[in-house]
Amino acid sequence: MRALKIAATGMSAQQLRVETISNNLANMSTTGYNARRAEFADLHYQQATKPGSINASDGTVLPTGVQLGLGVRPTAVSLHLAQGSLSQTGGDLDLAIDGTGYLEVTLPSGQSAYTRDGGLKRTGDGLIVTSDGFPVSPQITIPSDARSISINGNGEVYAFFEGTAESELLGQFSLVSFNNSKGLEAMGSNLFLESEASGGPLVTTPGQDGLGTLRQGYLESSSVDAVREITELIEAQRGYEMNAKVISAADQMMSATSQIR
Repeated sequence: MRALKIAATGMSAQQLRVETISNNLANMSTTGYNARRAEFADLHYQQATKPGSINASDGTVLPTGVQLGLGVRPTAVSLHLAQGSLSQTGGDLDLAIDGTGYLEVTLPSGQSAYTRDGGLKRTGDGLIVTSDGFPVSPQITIPSDARSISINGNGEVYAFFEGTAESELLGQFSLVSFNNSKGLEAMGSNLFLESEASGGPLVTTPGQDGLGTLRQGYLESSSVDAVREITELIEAQRGYEMNAKVISAADQMMSATSQIR
């Protein structure tokens, strides 16, 4: 009874879809989060009679044949790249990327990671870091006597001091792009790692080579569309229930077969 296994693959696929949707809904308030989409493909087919075979009875060519599909399989959980809305916070170290690109951070291992979460902080030494304490690259340190800082769209960081009208340039943030951003490896904490699929990082000044600019005092909201997610959740639930009914029907057919006398 192939229907049992076929329906089981369908239930597994819808379960993966629900898990992906639940992760999207859980991250509705996550800064810079992009929704994920589960993608599927049909499994291989049993060729009972191949299309184009010769009919042995009269020699005609069969136009379609008999091909029995064996279910569905997941192919990817793809990142849906979309710009989230920018929410004003007023924080001097809150940065939103208006456009494409990622900030580069340095992990404790020395490896580079990439993020669109611009909710930055400063350490006791004045070093600009992420919320998890990872320094942003290139590293910029704010002097302890700085009255305020200003960050323009090109990523230049200026500090203002008491008793002086002129600002001091502390450094400049850069943005990173990839040939295939969907190929980045998510590691949690709003961080991504380079992979073979993403290609190498391309470091550029904000506003150049098609990259976005930085907006001080703003944060990028999650791009999750709650209405769409709920709609897809209902579809996935119905699909799961229908595959379960197929298993129930196939089980009843097997029972009827075993009771034949």
